[in-house]
Amino acid sequence: MEKIYKMELHIYKTPEETMNGLANHFVNVVSTAIAEKNECSVVLSGGSSPKRLYELLARPPYNQLIDWDHIYFFFGDERYVPFTDPDNNGAMVKKILFDPLRIPDANIFYMNTSLPPAESASKYSQRILSHFKKKPLQFDLVLLGLGDNAHTASLFPHTPVLKEQKALVKAVNLEDPQVNRITLTAPLINEAHNIAFLVYGESKAKAVQDVLKGKRDSDNYPAQLIEPEMGDLHWFLDEAAAGGIKN
Repeated sequence: MEKIYKMELHIYKTPEETMNGLANHFVNVVSTAIAEKNECSVVLSGGSSPKRLYELLARPPYNQLIDWDHIYFFFGDERYVPFTDPDNNGAMVKKILFDPLRIPDANIFYMNTSLPPAESASKYSQRILSHFKKKPLQFDLVLLGLGDNAHTASLFPHTPVLKEQKALVKAVNLEDPQVNRITLTAPLINEAHNIAFLVYGESKAKAVQDVLKGKRDSDNYPAQLIEPEMGDLHWFLDEAAAGGIKN
């Protein structure tokens, strides 16, 4: 059965305006969740693109608009490198977002890269289940990026994880280059109430076009797998990234 969900495109002239647009969306989603149930669960994306968003959220006015102690932070994926490595997503977010906002350690769910990849994925699944207890496994907000090859989180083209239907978190072995990653699976991401992509720059225009306007081929364009079960999907793009879909 075809999924029916709401997708909205938000196209801004510059990357800076795109960041502000997503920051405002972040505040709205998080504030609504906290008002309704006194807590909020957010999945953060890693890599270079969201750094500027996190820097924005950590300073005025955004740092004063949210009750940060009521947010629980998770990660969409992690590079299998030590926490001390500059490429570790958790370490990057800790420095840019968590430390400036003084987020309590109890509210942060890092992926443990000191364990073997498969064990790390299994332990992270257990931590997610323990957090939600008997409640539905529905994050309030999932932030995602998009790679030049149309991957999102660590859902890369032609990898077995793209076919995963049962596991919440999986280890991913990439052949070129030979690295391991840990990622939330598409079915878990799709349970979220809100999903937001942040994509900017001309180098991403082809990937955006392939995912949103191209033929259905999730093996080549994994971001096509992101189709919320019941939630809302938002794409925050600058004009350069949206160049292939505006006509």
